[in-house]
Amino acid sequence: MSQTLDPAVRDVTERIVERSRASRAAYLERCARAQRDQGPAQGLSCANLAHGYAALPAADKLKLRVEHALNLGIVTAYNDMLSAHQPYERYPALIRAAAREVGAVAQVAGGVPAMCDGITQGNPGMELSLFSRDAIAMGTAIALSHNTFDAVVMLGVCDKIVPGLVMGALQFGHLPVVMVPAGPMASGLPNKEKARVRQLYATGQVGRDALLEAECQAYHGAGTCTFYGTANSNQLLMEIMGLHLPGAAFVPPEGGLRDALTAAAAQRALALSARGDGYLPICRIVDERAVVNGIVGLLATGGSTNHTIHLVAMARAAGIVIDWDDFDRLSRVTPLLARVYPNGAADVNHFHAAGGVGFVIRQLLNAGLLHEDVETVAGPGLARYAQEPVLHDGALQWREAPAQSGDAQVLAPIDAPFDPEGGLRLMSGNLGRGVIKVSAVAPEHRIVEAPARVFDSQQALQDAFTRGELDRDVIVVVRFQGPNANGMPELHRLTPPLGALQDAGHRVALVTDGRMSGASGKVPAVIHVGPEASAGGPLARVRDGDRLRVDAVAGTLAWLGDPAEFAARAPAAPPQDAFADYSLGRGLFGLFRRHARGAEQGGSALDLSEADAMAAPAPRAL
Repeated sequence: MSQTLDPAVRDVTERIVERSRASRAAYLERCARAQRDQGPAQGLSCANLAHGYAALPAADKLKLRVEHALNLGIVTAYNDMLSAHQPYERYPALIRAAAREVGAVAQVAGGVPAMCDGITQGNPGMELSLFSRDAIAMGTAIALSHNTFDAVVMLGVCDKIVPGLVMGALQFGHLPVVMVPAGPMASGLPNKEKARVRQLYATGQVGRDALLEAECQAYHGAGTCTFYGTANSNQLLMEIMGLHLPGAAFVPPEGGLRDALTAAAAQRALALSARGDGYLPICRIVDERAVVNGIVGLLATGGSTNHTIHLVAMARAAGIVIDWDDFDRLSRVTPLLARVYPNGAADVNHFHAAGGVGFVIRQLLNAGLLHEDVETVAGPGLARYAQEPVLHDGALQWREAPAQSGDAQVLAPIDAPFDPEGGLRLMSGNLGRGVIKVSAVAPEHRIVEAPARVFDSQQALQDAFTRGELDRDVIVVVRFQGPNANGMPELHRLTPPLGALQDAGHRVALVTDGRMSGASGKVPAVIHVGPEASAGGPLARVRDGDRLRVDAVAGTLAWLGDPAEFAARAPAAPPQDAFADYSLGRGLFGLFRRHARGAEQGGSALDLSEADAMAAPAPRAL
């Protein structure tokens, strides 16, 4: 495999290292101090320890008291309402048994909330979604605050859960941490057919019964949804950043291989503890090179736009400062190697069968687009992740991942990619800075110039669509949807009506300070625009009929007209109830809304690391 790093990858990495020098050094010093002065069980009295061990079986209690055995913490996002997290119900028993095999003990340290954007889309609960990531990080910190664990395994899969677990784990950067996935559900109704039925329903051509039947055929069992949205992008990121065991991401939830990987993850976490010869804390794995590898992997596979927020927050938790310029520069040199819905017809099971993560990593390493010289939970070097797990006579082994794609419609080799660039663009201009996912947008739809129609909620847009008011070329602006306004809910319900307008032959685009789903699709959507409207950003000055231009080729987002007139306009006020609605628990998150940073700074209200105190705000080109 190539050891020559692409110059652009090297340049971006060096810029990140320099930008993060002070905050990263302070973070690592904090982790070293914690290991030295606050390691597991240090400072705990006999009463403290007795409380922690009280409910253990006698044999485990004896191991900890007399043999001073290693203690493995389990932080779990289990609940049995969410398909992706339902398999975790039985994982603690597997992990305890695996720990006992190597003379250790395992305990569930705590649980964290896990909510599903698929359930809350378009409903008030969605306004808690982004901030649930901060709550998960805080819950992880509470679970580990007892300071009784030598290593940790994290059980989580979906959208905000994995970033939150990582953000929390990095507050305990002196501990070894292994992420444990649960895998995707079996393939059901093809995602493209599901999207077709949704669009037919939006235009009134089929009824709710047909829509519900299609949705139930698509989402029908345990495991993650099979499209390549944020949940499955999480799994690719954890693998390419070295926090999973190699090849673990997309193995199905049930079966011997998944169980073997779960047990192996527990034993590997214990092997990395400070009381062994191979001590490797998470603070050494999540470094600038690993973060760059994560961005490249995301771009090469057309992954979720949500990670232009989540990966920023995870990096900041490790003292590393990245911004959207880094994503944009890497996108220019990273070829698109995967066609997985919404960027193609295949689902993640097809992706996995065609060669999966191991094939992608092999291709990117060969092209010098990934840092190979990284630390991982599997050992030194990312080349280990160009392998895939198998069971041989009941024993877990690894073999080389396929060197050739098993399906050229799903996975492409590095020398014949689906697109010479990645699927993400930075958009900037006099309307602010945002991002657009172009990997699923046809080239003829990547430049749109049209009059604006402005909405302050997604429901208002849907109502206007139903009344036929949008049957024309239009750039829809949906504002007051950022972190400070209402928690930045995803606006995925806008996809069917906007898709119908585009299919009718209209030039259509969306511009918003909110988020779209990790399954953002064929309609050009400039999202995460900042400064957000509730902070007086430019979108607050846009009016119906203004001429706008979205140019995803040039990377520009522009209001067309007299700049002096635009600057002189008074910004629109947020909707009256933007901060006032306490129903469904939203009032509890008012503190988060008031203190959240912008999307480009990760959208978090937490002080994640010294980066938040030291790093200057990311530059905004307006």
